[in-house]
Amino acid sequence: MQRTLVELIADKRDGGTLSAEEIQRLVRSFVDGSFADYQMAAFLMAVFFRGLEDAETVALTEAMLHSGSVLDLSAVAGTKVDKHSTGGVGDKVSICLAPLVAACGVPVPMVSGRGLGHTGGTLDKLEAIPGFRTDLSASDFARIVGEVGTCMIGQTKEIAPADKRIYALRDVTATVESIPLIVASILSKKLAEGIDGLVLDVKVGRGAFMKDEARARALADKLVRVGTRAGKKVVAVLTRMDAPLGEAVGNANETREALEVLHGKGPLDLVACTLVLGAEMLVLGGKATDAKDAEAKLRAAIADGSAARVMEKMIAAQGGDASVVGHPEKLALASEVTELRAARSGFVAGIDALTVGLAGVAMGAGRTRADQAVDPSVGIQLDAKLGAKVAAGDVLARVFTRTKKAGEEIAPRVLSAFTVEDAAPPSEPLVVGRVI
Repeated sequence: MQRTLVELIADKRDGGTLSAEEIQRLVRSFVDGSFADYQMAAFLMAVFFRGLEDAETVALTEAMLHSGSVLDLSAVAGTKVDKHSTGGVGDKVSICLAPLVAACGVPVPMVSGRGLGHTGGTLDKLEAIPGFRTDLSASDFARIVGEVGTCMIGQTKEIAPADKRIYALRDVTATVESIPLIVASILSKKLAEGIDGLVLDVKVGRGAFMKDEARARALADKLVRVGTRAGKKVVAVLTRMDAPLGEAVGNANETREALEVLHGKGPLDLVACTLVLGAEMLVLGGKATDAKDAEAKLRAAIADGSAARVMEKMIAAQGGDASVVGHPEKLALASEVTELRAARSGFVAGIDALTVGLAGVAMGAGRTRADQAVDPSVGIQLDAKLGAKVAAGDVLARVFTRTKKAGEEIAPRVLSAFTVEDAAPPSEPLVVGRVI
């Protein structure tokens, strides 16, 4: 006799193993409304504590994938490759990476998400561009990828709709960090894009969902294993996320910074991360023989302006104001600026990414409820990066808020993320590891 949905929740709560058919039934019932949001939230919490075996994770991924349509991009020439980050603070890499890789001849169909927990979302950042639409249909998505080389949208009703709803629930039920839920979420929407290859940026550190290398590597291993089992070329790169990536944390200000990278500017760590991931994508896409060859091609696409031109075409195709590519300053920031100054001289020995990320959420750059809108204009600017030498009174950071009171309220929280010590911290590599 078939078990009830409530029995399946209880079984997973008690550490049991569900069959593929049972997991498919849970997802199917969630999509048709017979399994309520609060019941799915209970199931997610059970998974958070009890985990899923590989077979269960594969079943969940496939159930979420087939809750909608799998796009057919066979008409788009070339090997289609996407990139996905597990989430970090200040991680705006996708915005500059997609047009850069497309400019080098590798089509990049990218379905992105919104802010999750303390981390920012690519869609929220892109929507800081006036008129930019991320809610395109699957047919428009495929057409733009073919015409421009890349398109960046959110999940539609056609693309893994179950994941779209589960993703929103995870964000507000403290179940974000679960490895099997992350794997199923990422791969269900990525496989639905019709891609041939996927490069995964698995963040590790204080500002990542995976705080230590062992858990980050476990996530990378599972992502590569499940993705390869689905017949895709998959590479995972582990990158450090103890301090925010780049100098901007927010939405409009992060998009500004990503656009600067396409003009050969931008913070060194952001540029380095973009080039590392872009090189992996070019090799998977068959447009470079190795990482060195790939990096040379990426740098050339920035230098000759072709990457910026692809970005302009993509923004225009998605209804946005393409002039922001040449004039990032058009992306308005909140008018009230509060400066945070160093209390002593020394070296910036730490910038706690988690603290900065949570401060950004509290300011309105992120969400505490699934139905909340973000304020694209508020944000944090890090004027002193990790390792910088500072004197007492130097500006460490600035916060951009709608009101002076809001700036004064958030300033101590952001300032508490900084550690200033007598000695400079040891230099650590951006890339922690690689999994294939």
